[in-house]
Amino acid sequence: MTDLESQFAGTQDVLEKHRFDVGNLQDYMSAHVDSFSGDIALSQFKGGQSNPTYRIDADGQVFVLRRKPPGDLLPSAHAVDREYRVISALGQTDVPVPRTYCLCEDTEVIGTAFYIMEMVQGRVFWDGTLPGMSNEERGSVYRSVNEAMAALHRVDYQAIGLGDFGKVGEYRERQIHRWSKTYRLAEMDPIPEMDRLIEWLPENIPPGDETTLIHGDYRLDNMIFHPKEPRVLALLDWELATLGHPVGDFTYTLMGWRLDKNLFRGIAHANLPFLGIPTEDEYIAQYCQSTGRDGIRNLEWYLAYNMFRLAAILQGIALRAKDGTAASPHAIEQGRRARPLAEAAWRQVERLV
Repeated sequence: MTDLESQFAGTQDVLEKHRFDVGNLQDYMSAHVDSFSGDIALSQFKGGQSNPTYRIDADGQVFVLRRKPPGDLLPSAHAVDREYRVISALGQTDVPVPRTYCLCEDTEVIGTAFYIMEMVQGRVFWDGTLPGMSNEERGSVYRSVNEAMAALHRVDYQAIGLGDFGKVGEYRERQIHRWSKTYRLAEMDPIPEMDRLIEWLPENIPPGDETTLIHGDYRLDNMIFHPKEPRVLALLDWELATLGHPVGDFTYTLMGWRLDKNLFRGIAHANLPFLGIPTEDEYIAQYCQSTGRDGIRNLEWYLAYNMFRLAAILQGIALRAKDGTAASPHAIEQGRRARPLAEAAWRQVERLV
């Protein structure tokens, strides 16, 4: 088992700060989840810095519960109701998602809002170099990841009832404003590169606006793969999903090709052709072919934007770690990555100016 797997894979006893009355949950599930029965055995997944996620075992059945964390939260964060809505809607499409069972917004049940979905059995990959696989398997994994994103961006969001899931147009402008504000609210030690990015990014937004349904945190460890086959069975962690610019969503994933394994669990340090993993150009070409594009323009801007965005997210995690509200005990380590990510983002800008 790798260090990342030991930190993030599997379950553990429920953390003291995330415990609740299991009896209340059992009563609620008996009334709202078809076929549920038995006594609940509850454990907590190790991974995730935002919404605490639990495994529910009961009478041979397995479910997953995601909830808002307790405590004071940043505005618009931890929107489990939006997660539930988008996963449920995508169940009508060819985008791989878990089945959802119910959403509970009554805080009297377990203290915060939550939803319940199926437990998809399979594999989660924490190392982008996919150790132990053949070159053919690695290539197939990355093709499946790419295909699932292209399928998401092709969804007719109006047809599945998500026409009001976000504002149409000016997504990049709104995101820069949102994450600049989030960073300022969570700011502790000054990061000069974040100050520069907050000024530079909105003044240099590339031309061409588009709107599709986007995931917002699309990366290898936010999906479950078939137990034996190199294909995606379910996309997870939809907290940041909205209507937005598909190129912004795609290039968030593409950051992995520019960052090493210590940042974003990237693969920039790896010999990709030797491993059978597509190069950055090859990965872009596959996505463009699947979505009918003739290329990705202004790539460096999008990479800088996404690194800035992730740095702001990690700064929020750092603040929650300091306040004791982060979901994972590894939040402090995650939060420390905000500064090197901001520095990496500014290096992308320096390629342009």
